[in-house]
Amino acid sequence: MSVGLMPEGPPASRFAYVTLATNADYALGALALVNSIKATGTGADCVVLHTAVPEAGLEPLRQVGARLIGVDLLDTSTEFNATHAREALHARAAFTKGVKPPFHTPLDNFAKLRLWQLVEYEAVVFIDADAVMLRNCDKLFAYPEFCAAPNVYESLTDFHRLNSGVFTAQPSAETFQLMLDRLDRPGMFWRRTDQTFLESFFPDWHGLPVFYNMLQYVWFNMPDLWSWEEIHILHYQYEKPWQDHEKAGRLRPLIDIWRGFAGQGPRLDIASLPAPA
Repeated sequence: MSVGLMPEGPPASRFAYVTLATNADYALGALALVNSIKATGTGADCVVLHTAVPEAGLEPLRQVGARLIGVDLLDTSTEFNATHAREALHARAAFTKGVKPPFHTPLDNFAKLRLWQLVEYEAVVFIDADAVMLRNCDKLFAYPEFCAAPNVYESLTDFHRLNSGVFTAQPSAETFQLMLDRLDRPGMFWRRTDQTFLESFFPDWHGLPVFYNMLQYVWFNMPDLWSWEEIHILHYQYEKPWQDHEKAGRLRPLIDIWRGFAGQGPRLDIASLPAPA
């Protein structure tokens, strides 16, 4: 067993979709994500890495067939932890385009690097727990490491930046150790935590189409880019679909999709949904 990992049961496939749940809120998100992935007919495992999730949040994930793997946070230094604590990070690099929920803890994001320890898998696709899959994405398992979609939700000028909500990876103990060696060095500050780190670690990252990580703000910021026929993964960046937030009215069709996969409403027929107004 790899240090820092506590798996429940063996793998059932050589491939896995992997997500990370660090509290009860993200466990609820992971439940909707796993349901959405399984609805596409995949034969890959659905793995949920989890840290501080209560048992009440884990049991529903077991019941829908997720493979649960408890993980420790990375053993980073006191200086690193203080620099990347929520208040310290937001003071230096405030989010100005949207609102991060109160249960978002930036330091926890680095735990997703533990997916490189999942060496029982030949290839994995990581998906943030605040996302749902609308179309089968199994072909991504044949893509190289490291592929990610651009961080596009406001304008096309952001095509040069990746969004780490969806990416392809090939687990490797050697890669994981190289990451640890580079991550926590004196004075190091990763402005957008794992996202900035991965962009630095994989400077020649391959671009996925935005439809494999369609960020929800595209719905009202760039409606001409929205295409229900092409979207494979819908990602609820910033405000979450299970929250009561000020943008909920504008994002209602997208929230209703999530609610269907979370068991909080009917599952919608994506083909019948309207285009952005």
